[in-house]
Amino acid sequence: MQQSLTVPAEKPRNGVAGLKHWRYDLRSGFTVAMIALPFSMGIAITSGAPPICGIVSAIIAGFVLPFLGGSYVTISGPAAGLAPALFAGMIMLGQVRLGDGASESELLAVGYPLVLVAIALAGVVQVILARLKVARLSAIFPAAAIQGMLCAIGLMIIAKQIPLFMGVTFDAREFWAILGEVPRRVGSINPEVFGLGVGCLAGLFVLTAISGRLLKVMPPPVWVFLAGTLASVFILKLDEHYLINVPGSLMDGIVLPDFGTVFAHPGLWLPLVYLVVTLVLIDGAESLATIAAVDKIDPFRRRSDPDRTLLAMGASNVASSALGGLTIIPGMVKSTANILGGGRTQWANFYNACFLLMFVLLFSDLINMVPLTVLAAVLVFIGYRLCRPAVWLNVARVGTEQFLVFAITLLVTLTTDLLIGLLAGVAVKLVLNLWLEGLWHTVHNHSDSANPSLVGRFLGLFRNPVAQRGFDEGAYHLYLDGSLVCFNLFHVIRELDQFPQDTQTVYLHVSSRVAVVDHTTSETLRYFLEEFSGQNESPTLLIEGLDHMRPLSKHEMSTRIALAGLEELGSPQPTDSRPTTPRETSGDSETPRYQTPPSRQSQARSEVVSRSNSIGITKTVPSASGVRCGPVGDSTDVGPRHGSQPREL
Repeated sequence: MQQSLTVPAEKPRNGVAGLKHWRYDLRSGFTVAMIALPFSMGIAITSGAPPICGIVSAIIAGFVLPFLGGSYVTISGPAAGLAPALFAGMIMLGQVRLGDGASESELLAVGYPLVLVAIALAGVVQVILARLKVARLSAIFPAAAIQGMLCAIGLMIIAKQIPLFMGVTFDAREFWAILGEVPRRVGSINPEVFGLGVGCLAGLFVLTAISGRLLKVMPPPVWVFLAGTLASVFILKLDEHYLINVPGSLMDGIVLPDFGTVFAHPGLWLPLVYLVVTLVLIDGAESLATIAAVDKIDPFRRRSDPDRTLLAMGASNVASSALGGLTIIPGMVKSTANILGGGRTQWANFYNACFLLMFVLLFSDLINMVPLTVLAAVLVFIGYRLCRPAVWLNVARVGTEQFLVFAITLLVTLTTDLLIGLLAGVAVKLVLNLWLEGLWHTVHNHSDSANPSLVGRFLGLFRNPVAQRGFDEGAYHLYLDGSLVCFNLFHVIRELDQFPQDTQTVYLHVSSRVAVVDHTTSETLRYFLEEFSGQNESPTLLIEGLDHMRPLSKHEMSTRIALAGLEELGSPQPTDSRPTTPRETSGDSETPRYQTPPSRQSQARSEVVSRSNSIGITKTVPSASGVRCGPVGDSTDVGPRHGSQPREL
C-alpha cells in the first residue's frame, strides 16, 4: 500500500538564511557537544594520539563544515572507523624512521606528525575527487565487504581497549597478538580500574535497553561518562596514571605535520602513499554512506549533495591536520542526537564546536578527572555495536555468498589491515559475480559464439548497463540489458540523477539480458524507490521486468539471477506504430529512439515495487517506499549500514 511521507512545508537552509533557527541549533549544539567530548577523546586514544587531538578535530569540523555545506543536519568529527588505520600508520611510519627496536611510545611520537601529513594529502585528494564529481564511485564497494570491514573495526576497537580496562600496559599492538597476551596479564589486573570499566560497560547496555525522558535529552554514553567520572573522583580516587591528561593550554597539545621529514626521507613515500589511499577510500565510502542514512531521518526530507560533502570533508581534513587533528567523518550517533535535539541546519555543528572549545579552555581540570577506563567502556560499547551478533546473522540471511565476502573481508582485515581487507572483499565479490554470470551463460546459451569470454564478462561488469534512454510526455525511460552489480552501480546512480526537468515518472525496464542483480544494487534501488516517491516535487520510480529474477535466499535484499534464456531475448523493439521522438538527455551525445505502447504506459504508472517484495522479485504491485542502509560514516557512531535496518528514533 502507498506510504505517505509528511514533509514540513518550509525547509531550513544553511548559510545566513539558517541563522533564524538559532534557538533550535544552539540547544542541539550543546547536546551534541556533550556527546562529542568523550567520543573525540576516546577515538584519539585508540588512534594513538593525545586526547586533545580528538577534540581539536571535532572543533575544526564544526567551524569548517557549516560554511561549505553539502549536508544539513550531519555532525562530523573524528572517526573510530579510521582509528585502527591511523594507529597502524603511526607504527608503520615510526618504524621506517626509528627501526623495529623502538618502543611503542617512541614510534607513536615520531609517527604522529607523519600521519598528519598523510591526513593532509588525503584531504587534498578528496577535494580533487569532489571537484571531478566522482563521489558516486564509492558505490563500487560491495555491501558485504563494507559490513565485514566495519565488523573488523569493531573487534579491533574492543581489543585496543583491553589494556585500559585491565589497567595494564601491553606489549602487543595487533589484534591477534593482543588477544594472545591477555592470559599473561590477568594476574596484573588493577581491580578498581577493571571494576569501574565493567560497571560502566554494564551501565551502557542497561541504559540502552530501557527508555526514559532523560535518555532522550542525553544518550546513555553521556550519563555513563559523567557517572564513571564521579565514581572515580569521590569513591575510587584513582591515581593520575589512570586518568586522561589534557594540557592546560590548547596550544601545548597541538602537534604540527612534519612535511620536512617526509621530503627529506624518500623511504617514507611508499608507506605514506599506502596510508593516503587507505584514508581516502575508507573515509570517502563511510562519509557518503552516512549522509545518505542521515537524510532518511531528516524530518525536512532534505537531500545532501555527495560531491559537496566530499569537498567539505577534504577541506576539513586539511584544516584538521594543520592543527594536529585527526581525520574527520560524518557521525551517525551525533547526527541522530542533533535531529532529536531539534537541530535544523549546519549551524548546530558550529555551536557544537563553540561549546567544545569552551569546555577545553575553561574546564580542562575537570576533563583531566575522567578515567581512561570509562572512555574504554564507551568505545567497547561502540565496537560491540559494530560487530554484534545481529550483524553476522543478518548478513548470513542475505545469502551464503554474501557471508563469504563478509567473512573473508573480516578475517583478512584483522590479520593485515583495512585496505587489504577491503580489497580482498572486493576481489571475492568480483569472482562470485563472474561465476554467476558464467553459470547463467552456460545454462542458457546453446551457441559457443554467443557466450562471451572471461575477459568479456569481466569488462561487462563495469560497463554502463543502460542500453537505451528516452523522454516523452513526462516519462523518462531507462532500458537495462546488462547485469546490475556494485561495480557498474555508479552508472545507474548517475543515470537516475540526470533525468530531465519535466520528468514525472522514471521507468527502469529490466530486460532478460540482465543476468544478475546483486545485493548492493538491490539496496540502492530500494533507496531510490523512496527518493523517487512522487512527493515533494520528486518523480515516481517504476521498475519493470524483475519478475524473471530469482532470489538466492529468502531475504528481500538477496542477490538475484535471471531465469529466462538467451533464446527468448531480443533487442528492445518498437511495439507501437506511433512515432516517438525522445529528447536528448545528459550523458551520451545520441539518444536512441524508443516506442512504448499507451496501454503499457498506463499500466506501468499504476505499478511499482512493494515493500514486501523489496524491488519486485516476482510481481509488481502498488508501491511503498524502501530504505537504503549504508555503513557508518563515523564509526564511533553506530547507525544504519549495508544490509541492516535503521533503528527507530
